[in-house]
Amino acid sequence: MPKVPSASPATGKPTAEHFIHTVDCNFVDNNGRTLLLRGVNLSGSSKAPVGQPSRLQDELWLAGESGECSFVGRPLNLDDGSADVHLARLRGWGFNMLRFPITWEALEHEGPGKYDYQFLDYTVKVLRRCKEFGFKVFMDPHQDIWSRYSGGSGAPYWTLLASGINPRNFSATQSAILHSEYPSAENPDPASLPAMIWSTNYGRLASQTLFTLFFAGRDYAPKCVIDGQNIQDYLQSHFIKAIGMLADRIRDAGDLLDVCVIGWDGMNEPAEGFCGHEDLNTVPTEQGSTLRKGSRPTPAQSLRLGMGQAQTVEHWSFGPFGPQKDGTVTIDPKGRKMWLEPEADVEASKRWGWTRDPSWKLGTCIWALHGVWDIESGFILTPGYFKNPPFDPERPVVFTADYWRPHWRSYAERIRQSHPEAILFIHPPVFAQPPPLEEEDICGRACYSAHYYDGLTLVTRHWNWFNADALGMLRGKYSSIIQAVKIGERAIRKSFQEQFAILKDDAKIIGQYPTLLGEIGIPFDMDGKRSYGWTGEEKHIGDYTNQQKALDASLNGADGPNSLNYTIWTYCTDNSHEWGDDWNMEDLSLWSSDDLRPKDTLRVRMAPNDSSSAALLKKSNNALVSVHSIGAAATSALSLATLGAVSMEEDQESNGFLERWKNPYEFLTDGARAVKAFSRPYPTATVGTPAEIAFDIAKAHFKLVVHVKPEDRPTFSLSEGSWVRPSSSASSSSSRSSASSSSVRPPPTASGGVDGDEEKLSELPTEIFIPLVHYAKAEIVASCNPNPVEQTEEDGSGSPTRTHSSPYLNGSTLEPRPFSSASASTATLALLPNDIPHSLLDIDVRVTAGRWEVDGQTLRWWYPVPPADSGAVEWRHTIEVTRKGGRIKTAFEEPTPARGLLVDSCEKMCSGDACCIM
Repeated sequence: MPKVPSASPATGKPTAEHFIHTVDCNFVDNNGRTLLLRGVNLSGSSKAPVGQPSRLQDELWLAGESGECSFVGRPLNLDDGSADVHLARLRGWGFNMLRFPITWEALEHEGPGKYDYQFLDYTVKVLRRCKEFGFKVFMDPHQDIWSRYSGGSGAPYWTLLASGINPRNFSATQSAILHSEYPSAENPDPASLPAMIWSTNYGRLASQTLFTLFFAGRDYAPKCVIDGQNIQDYLQSHFIKAIGMLADRIRDAGDLLDVCVIGWDGMNEPAEGFCGHEDLNTVPTEQGSTLRKGSRPTPAQSLRLGMGQAQTVEHWSFGPFGPQKDGTVTIDPKGRKMWLEPEADVEASKRWGWTRDPSWKLGTCIWALHGVWDIESGFILTPGYFKNPPFDPERPVVFTADYWRPHWRSYAERIRQSHPEAILFIHPPVFAQPPPLEEEDICGRACYSAHYYDGLTLVTRHWNWFNADALGMLRGKYSSIIQAVKIGERAIRKSFQEQFAILKDDAKIIGQYPTLLGEIGIPFDMDGKRSYGWTGEEKHIGDYTNQQKALDASLNGADGPNSLNYTIWTYCTDNSHEWGDDWNMEDLSLWSSDDLRPKDTLRVRMAPNDSSSAALLKKSNNALVSVHSIGAAATSALSLATLGAVSMEEDQESNGFLERWKNPYEFLTDGARAVKAFSRPYPTATVGTPAEIAFDIAKAHFKLVVHVKPEDRPTFSLSEGSWVRPSSSASSSSSRSSASSSSVRPPPTASGGVDGDEEKLSELPTEIFIPLVHYAKAEIVASCNPNPVEQTEEDGSGSPTRTHSSPYLNGSTLEPRPFSSASASTATLALLPNDIPHSLLDIDVRVTAGRWEVDGQTLRWWYPVPPADSGAVEWRHTIEVTRKGGRIKTAFEEPTPARGLLVDSCEKMCSGDACCIM
């Protein structure tokens, strides 16, 4: 690890204790420790206002055309006490990072330049709650398919009218597929929307036109001028100003920048539009192509459909072995056009306050207006119109460099005005490599924020025994798709790690900056919603075994040698089994109120305590009844100590509360889906760098290998009250003396390690999150599992084995305080990792060197660092953590049945790099 600078590379100001550096391809704290930032997107529900899920048709158009809607309440309700419960759950799962989606519509829905200040103030309040729970946050200006009104989320309604588009005719022309109007606006059946078909909108006329106008309107649509600006400048300036208003509000709060909000993402998943299309008569197959599912018009057919002309187009289905053409379908708009008529624009101009240039003739396709095609004949006059940039017609378009980069620079400059120390999360189109960026734009504060989903699982809603190296195929690694096929979980998991390594390597294009997977996740409504009981087989209700396998495989890709940061998509407070995340039938939330365990109707009342931090969620008969407010939480009391201090009563008081959780394990598993996959151990702060992270869910076995160099030695300064790196003139002995003071380190709760020379140990520990959901004691597991099965490792004689032999030594543990049912009703239920009593963990720790101690869900590990004069390049240390009683096993986790001759034979015969059978 290079020396951490004492001054910010962006501002030159001295760095504060909470400062996070982006150096040597890692996040690094001000003490020099390597950080891993892992968390969730909070939340997918933020794509739409409260009470307006994507399935509602009338509400959609009313909100858009009136401009009257409110996103206050997204992502959390601050009035009923539930926000603290949700944040507590996320923190208790071990997450320390939040990606915070907000939409352009939420900020500027009332019209151009009219901002929702109530939402701005609300957002500041939510961020303060996130800060109090210890989260780092980066803001995400989120969009999908441009806007809610074109089938996704993001931009306000008026941006479509400003672009000369009539969104009311999207469904008729299939210029976009809208959830609330599927399969038709006249006879909608939103529940029948096929999985992921919304993403095909990226290959349809509305999205292709809007993104082309936004990124490249000056070059390809010079006649589109509004308020004296080309439509590109008009849209970009409004977008940047709106996000800038939010940045100003967060800055003016005075207590959020860098302490909580550490950076800003660019526009989520930007799309190329038509930019770079070689031939409008064909659908491109290279980067930028879209999912082949449902109707699939070519760009030329889309242009004709947009002008109301009937077309017969290909129709595709997506099965276990990928997309297949299964016929054709005729789309007849019956003369309805995607383009705004002149008389409609007269009203729009009055309503929204713009003036359109006379050269922009409405009622016709803007691409016909620019000579791309002839409307009467339908003939494409210039099939390669978008192939070359007009400013350099001798070469093909490179979208990220030619059009995405100039916009990003303008956006980054505006963000820096409000947030000078911001880490810029660089996010080009999905799977596209970032273009080179000037250091003067990055200012030493950046992160590459790629996205990755297991596409086969996401589209088929099934965890398959095979998969494919999607990124490798896009990057030309294989000559045929057969070579990209991966058979068996071992090969799939290895492939994910290899693909993530490619993404990590992409970051080096912009410099030695860290990589964070801004989105990664899996669907929970697999196999016809079998886990919800929708297939009629009650035995599968609550069984998320396949979801756990799929999510573990994806997140395992971020472990291994990659040691990647990530924010999982998503956590929604209002997820339901019927409608998922309330957006386009997606169902990726890690938690759902419909998965809360049924409880007996027992009422409790809170013990008198003004610092009560949250409300209890009431659940009866598997339906969420209500959430009650218990008052605002004090910053100093963010734990479930007050939530757990309840007294049981009969169901007699009308204002009582239902006791939901007797202990932290109940709290952290109730409503969680595949929790063992995402609440996993990982090093939150490492002295040196993590060289290998391995976690085996089946054995509850965690292994971390670290590499540490002489320059990685941190120290502690009592005078400053914070850990600092030693200067060249500092005395190592005096540093050790300061660090060993009993006033610095808390007394150990559970400790042990290898006897060794304390003089050589780092004075600042590596910190590892140890999840209760994997390492809880049997007593508290049994209290909430309806069918708990305790799995215990055994030796050859059948006796439980709780220790492991050399070369490792076992760390000793203090005898934990037993957790009895008698104390359950008044047990401390922790919100934050270190608030959970150590006595609830049942762990065995083995280290090759150093000593360790456990505080709550945090394990601190001190180990030797090579002295500067030792001549050592680096040392290697290993720690392993297991559960003494073996993994926690529920009734659903039975031995995996035989998978068939093909899979078993393949895993035995193949190396895992390629399939020798297929």
